[in-house]
Amino acid sequence: MQYPAKVLMAWAEAIGGNKKIRDWLIANDYKELGLFVFALYHNEDARNWLMKNGHQHLMATISGAEGDKKAVMWLEKNGYSPLAKMALVGDGDQAAFEWLKRNGHPELALVAKRIETVKDAIEQDNNDPHSINKYG
Repeated sequence: MQYPAKVLMAWAEAIGGNKKIRDWLIANDYKELGLFVFALYHNEDARNWLMKNGHQHLMATISGAEGDKKAVMWLEKNGYSPLAKMALVGDGDQAAFEWLKRNGHPELALVAKRIETVKDAIEQDNNDPHSINKYG
C-alpha cells in the first residue's frame, strides 16, 4: 500500500469530515480511501465494496480499530504492520502511535489519530441514550 504523502494527508482530512476531499479521493483513483471513510461510519455498502474489491486490509484496519484483535493479527501476518499499528491507534494504543512516528510513518500516525477520534465519537453517540444513531 503506497500512496503519496499528499494523498495520505487528504485521507486524514476526509476521515476528519471533509466531504469535498472525500469525494475528490473517490473521483481521482483513490476510491478505496474515500469509501474507507464511509465504511468507518458503518456504511455496509462501503464495507462490502472494500472486501469485494481487494481492499480487505483497509476493512481489517477498521475492524481492528473497533477492537477486533483477530483483524490486527491478520494485518500483521499478511505484511501490513503499519496498518496493524494504525488499527491499534484507532483503538487507543499510544505505543502504536509512537511506533508509527518512530518508523517513518508520520502521515499514517495522523490518519490513525483521525480514525481514533471518529471511532470514539461514534461510540460515545451510541452509548448516549439521548443521541439518535446518526452513523448507521
